[in-house]
Amino acid sequence: MNAEIITIGDEILIGQIVDTNSQWIAIALNKIGVSVMQITSIQDEEQHILDALKEAEARVDLVIVTGGLGPTNDDITKKTLATYFNDSEWIEYPEVIEHIKALFKKINHPFKEIQQYQAQLPSKATCLKNEFGTAPGMWFYENKKVFVSLPGVPYEMKGLMRNEVLPRIQQQFQLPFIIHKTVMTHGQGESVIAGRIANWENNLPPFVKLAYLPSFGKVRLRVSAKGENKQELERVLKEQLTALNALISDVVIGFDTDASIEKRVGELLIEQRKTVCTAESITGGKIAATLVSVAGASSYFKGSFVTYSAETKQSVLGVSVNLIEKHSVVSKEVVEAMAVSARKKLATDYAIAVTGNAGPTTDVTDKTVGVVYIALASKKGVFTEEFNFGQPREKVIQRTVNKALEILQKKILKNN
Repeated sequence: MNAEIITIGDEILIGQIVDTNSQWIAIALNKIGVSVMQITSIQDEEQHILDALKEAEARVDLVIVTGGLGPTNDDITKKTLATYFNDSEWIEYPEVIEHIKALFKKINHPFKEIQQYQAQLPSKATCLKNEFGTAPGMWFYENKKVFVSLPGVPYEMKGLMRNEVLPRIQQQFQLPFIIHKTVMTHGQGESVIAGRIANWENNLPPFVKLAYLPSFGKVRLRVSAKGENKQELERVLKEQLTALNALISDVVIGFDTDASIEKRVGELLIEQRKTVCTAESITGGKIAATLVSVAGASSYFKGSFVTYSAETKQSVLGVSVNLIEKHSVVSKEVVEAMAVSARKKLATDYAIAVTGNAGPTTDVTDKTVGVVYIALASKKGVFTEEFNFGQPREKVIQRTVNKALEILQKKILKNN
């Protein structure tokens, strides 16, 4: 079964709110074997809605619409659906009126005549009980196609999907199984990984698909299988993931969407009973914040020095004035001094230090925007690398965080 999601509301199109409904609905549908083919956002305008419904009906079996079911004049979805289905007869549902009155009584709000309109639905619609709000959902079945209309309020929409829509779809239609497995990688770009796994990808069974989902410093590989036999799909996916891992195990950090390099680093530090601290300039504490975003980080993360200026590098970490004047704050020598000092002060096994130019200006240094130095100090010495992460500022900072954690992970694995 293929589906399309239509969100109605000018507030979405002008950027006043973010459309989270579509994402939630798509995930929920996918879990029961419904493939979402398109997501569309449109205005609160009758002809626009009619056109969107007609186009969606030609493409898919299930159309889910959210928004525009309020009692005011700008909420026109219900009337437009009645027009679309040539339905001039309306039915009033007394149980909906009683439900609205009960909700209003709880908050000491008077029931007004305008609210009664919400209990009136086109005769071709099946009323879907909305336990969390005043506007019921609607289910239409026409020409072997299903149209569902839901309120735009997220918690009302989710309640209707869970209690009414998903169960009906599962009861009335035979659905395939869709299984997704996500491989999380870090440290290599999409094109590099694609080259390494090209032969594996080209030989995937026809019912197994691969998608690349890249972001700064990491790539998610989503492997999906669709079919009627769930056990067979799981067996094939397990085989394919084992083969994939054998090809890129050096960059794999986990096998689910919750996997992250900071989580993997934490696991390694716990396994080896090691500790870490940071000394940050360019990232302003973002490496530390990333590390402590993992529950239980207090067992291995001991603290951070955010020494953004030359003065604090000197006063807090004891970096020599002569060293800064000779090499500048953006240099191999200074970042190494930061790492060594931080490790000594907090008595940790590892210390990460970073300094660089995020831009748009270069301050007091001869290094160009994008140049970053990352140092990792341990009992075996100091390892330092120079990078040029380009522009803009946000990209430079995030790539610095990612690369610092990647270096830390590799050093822990090698017990350096």
